[in-house]
Amino acid sequence: MKTYVLASLLFLAAPAALLAQTTKVPARTTPPKPTVAKPAAPKAVAPNPEQVQARAEALTTNMQKALGLNPQQLEKVRQINLISVRGVESARQTYRQDVRKMASVVEDIGQSRLAMLKEALTPAQFDKYQRKREEKMGVPNAPAAQGTPVPGLPGGQE
Repeated sequence: MKTYVLASLLFLAAPAALLAQTTKVPARTTPPKPTVAKPAAPKAVAPNPEQVQARAEALTTNMQKALGLNPQQLEKVRQINLISVRGVESARQTYRQDVRKMASVVEDIGQSRLAMLKEALTPAQFDKYQRKREEKMGVPNAPAAQGTPVPGLPGGQE
């Protein structure tokens, strides 16, 4: 009976004892440091025009050599490359702190560039461009088996 009464008192008194404990916070002797407010939106900075022009021109020259562009195509491709390089450089500077957002914007620019190139090039030229691009980027040509085989079956059979 004593243990039962003692256990119930301990059980009932424990929460009150825990709530009664307080820690004393020492008073501040120095004023708090002011926090620097970060800008809500990234600040857009114009990319270096000479650098953009040089990169776009290098891309266009390489495409001219690889694809044999005619004068009209050459001018269209030059404009497409200039717009794309300017957009990528602007995105790099604007979103340098937000890598995911930058990657998303650069991916959108790349898709837009591909669509414009598809319109400017002949189907044979675009196909050749795509193959070279896939080689450069390491995109596999043949579909590879992904994942692990099902247990109990030889590899590749399901």
